Amino acid sequence: MRRNRSRVRDRSCRRYPPAVPGARASRTVVVTGAAGYIGSHAALALLDRGDRVVALDNLSRGNRGAIEVLAREGGDRFRFEQVDLLDRDELERLLRASGADTVMHFAALALVGESVKLPRDYWRNNTLGTIHLRDAMAAAGIRRIVFSSTAATYGVPAASENPIRESCRQRPINPYGRSKLACESLLLDELASPEGSLLEVAILRYFNVAGGDAKARLGEDHRPETHLVPVCLDVALGESSTIEIFGDRHGTPDGTCVRDYVHVNDLVDAHLLAMERMRAGEAFVANVGIGRGFSVREVLESCRRVTGHAIPERLGPPRDGDPPTLVADASHLRATTGWSARFTELDEIVSSAWLWKQRHPRGYAGASTTAPNSIQAPAIRH
Repeated sequence: MRRNRSRVRDRSCRRYPPAVPGARASRTVVVTGAAGYIGSHAALALLDRGDRVVALDNLSRGNRGAIEVLAREGGDRFRFEQVDLLDRDELERLLRASGADTVMHFAALALVGESVKLPRDYWRNNTLGTIHLRDAMAAAGIRRIVFSSTAATYGVPAASENPIRESCRQRPINPYGRSKLACESLLLDELASPEGSLLEVAILRYFNVAGGDAKARLGEDHRPETHLVPVCLDVALGESSTIEIFGDRHGTPDGTCVRDYVHVNDLVDAHLLAMERMRAGEAFVANVGIGRGFSVREVLESCRRVTGHAIPERLGPPRDGDPPTLVADASHLRATTGWSARFTELDEIVSSAWLWKQRHPRGYAGASTTAPNSIQAPAIRH
């Protein structure tokens, strides 16, 4: 098999350089789900630009290895606490002690198929966990929240609704999407309450996320893996034997499902910009995607080009409720924040994911996993 050394341009600091004297004042941000794929990249971006991060995760799905990376990169600006959002008292204690003014909320269960089998787990972890988080934030006097939502709240839009705008009717078809929509409704209802004028809310609905840190410090590592790009790359590495395509008669140009893939760093950029865009008493709601769809076969061919490996495929039956096409209209995000995707070519997104996979073929399991339940940095200065 041919080996291809991927070249990934380091764009990690193009928009957000580290804080320097006289520059933007640094802030302290609580990041829930900080050991997960997106949460860890968000925490890293905050650290890279000079902010302080209080990372929370129960490690049920997250990676201790990601926390170790963040601890190395952040030094005394990083603190990790292992906590479950369902533990309201401990959560309140940690938020009161954090000195933070903003929460980025990524913690959630996020497997559609699993949500159908275990709906109570999803409502408990995603929705009740968010209620507990908001209770703890209120007690700690933290009024700013950036909520990680999902395109799954849109359900199966009609073909005429693509690309999907924020005004598209939300009709989720699985417990995962419904649990996330309930969280959105909670935040919007709070804004409409008598105390809502003090609250600042951003809700970001994003589509398919892929790629990794340009320096391969962090990457995507789920077990089991369900996302298309890393599944393809696992086959390229010999970790799996074949990739299954779920149906080829979806009414798209090549018959396979079409999705909008946004690079994880571009998604993080959107969160950072939304954090600055929030206003008291208002909800900032925006889709995050590049506005261009790629089919399953196009993703597969990109993975073959980037890796230089064959990546065998097999055709399986279509999955129930799989929309033929999901593409974001992110014009609102661009117009209001100045955001633009830095990674718009599929091969670039795949290349950054492949760089991580090559350096970490066993994911974080191939590195040290000795991160304690609490990493207490030297006293965080406020």
